[in-house]
Amino acid sequence: MRTMRSWFRDTTGGLPTTFWYLWSGTLINRLGSFVLVFLAIYLTQERGFSASQAGLVIGLWGVGGAFGTTAGGILADRWGRRPTLLTAHVGAAAMMLALGLARDLWAVALGALLLGMFAEAARPAFGAMMIDVVPAKDRLRAFSLNYWAINLGFACAAVLAGLAAQADYLLLFVIDAATMLITALIIFSKVPETRHSGDTTTPVAATTTPGALRTILSDRVYLGFVALNLLAALVFLQHISMLPIAMGDDGLSPATYGSVIALNGILIVVGQLFVPRLIRGRSRSHVLALASVVTGVGFGLTAFAGTAWFYGLTVLIWTVGEMLNSPSNSTLIAELSPAELRGRYQGVFSLSWQIAGASAPILGGLVREHAGNDTLWYACAALGLLTAVAHLVSGPARERRAVALRRSGEALTPTVVSRTAQPADA
Repeated sequence: MRTMRSWFRDTTGGLPTTFWYLWSGTLINRLGSFVLVFLAIYLTQERGFSASQAGLVIGLWGVGGAFGTTAGGILADRWGRRPTLLTAHVGAAAMMLALGLARDLWAVALGALLLGMFAEAARPAFGAMMIDVVPAKDRLRAFSLNYWAINLGFACAAVLAGLAAQADYLLLFVIDAATMLITALIIFSKVPETRHSGDTTTPVAATTTPGALRTILSDRVYLGFVALNLLAALVFLQHISMLPIAMGDDGLSPATYGSVIALNGILIVVGQLFVPRLIRGRSRSHVLALASVVTGVGFGLTAFAGTAWFYGLTVLIWTVGEMLNSPSNSTLIAELSPAELRGRYQGVFSLSWQIAGASAPILGGLVREHAGNDTLWYACAALGLLTAVAHLVSGPARERRAVALRRSGEALTPTVVSRTAQPADA
């Protein structure tokens, strides 16, 4: 018992109050994340769209997200983290309801585009705020705790959404919108601005949009890291686009898909808090390479699945890869981002997810229709292995860049600024 208390204290103790408000908002938001989990099923079974049309709509969500993360990163650095988060959440809630009420393909596509733009605009501001308030020594466990909250909410949402969909699909959109508004209320009432507006050591040119863009585009090490995340995301995002369609073809119901995909969140909830200790002190490049191999194997085995238990087994395998990937990714982003450009660097990294969000369902739908279901999952396995090799090759350069940033004084220094731009005690 004493050992458990010590582990709990080491895992959760000493983190800033602002972090816990952000953590709570994450959990509430994810508890209502019904729509994206079931969007492919909703579009094909409720609206009667083809797999390609469903892939197009989900892809437009990703296109909107690409614009959203780009704008969100710029706004987070220039306007502030807090107003960016508030605008993004309120706008996403409105667009969520609009998407639920849309009927024609063009209206659904437009709704998905705008929803992706607002929803993903929050991601860079949230990531930058997390880095702002959490000291470097605590970031691995802070990001792991936040990822744990994401998946606790996801696991509950996947099961509840399957039940809610049987009653009324519109209910999915209403609940999702409500949780976004609750998250916005928490940010409005409890979370101060964390962007340090008093930094006079950074040249003005470096913080303007053209200067920032030049800095990022010349950062080949970081862009290479982002490109590898794009490859991993192309594989991972098949679980919300082509996986439910494949399970439907095997005669499995939406509720069964909800239960199977909930295993992803359940395993992360049970095991994610132990991952930081497991990987602490190990080479991040090796951890990321192993994560890519495990993820590729998990999705590759989907080609042989035909029953609920086999699909569940594949989900558990690629979830292990996801659990290894997330903490190392988050800490690397923090260490590779110059302090004055955190929002934009977060936005560029999030852009890789949005490009994958736009491409994965479209490419997956095309491969599935023209080359077959098995070919899709074999390609996912091959892409995972390719990404693993690339991580091993590029890892040393990333670590050298992180060390150089720390030594030059451009590494991250956590600060918290109140609503009146005065320093506040976290």
